[in-house]
Amino acid sequence: MPTDRDIWATANLVIRSHGENAWLHAAQRADELLTNGDVEGASTWKRVLAAIRQLQDTESSADQVAN
Repeated sequence: MPTDRDIWATANLVIRSHGENAWLHAAQRADELLTNGDVEGASTWKRVLAAIRQLQDTESSADQVAN
């Protein structure tokens, strides 16, 4: 099972790779794994998705304060 640090590192990597669509990539990956019967893998990607949403919400809030 991935550590919290692994989840956050993956979330950051996915954001750098996919930008605004990072959440979509993570959601699709979770769905793919679940469809293939990999419940643990899907659960991990749902954790990554939650981290991505938190990071993107934080970035969005910071942008609003700066403007």
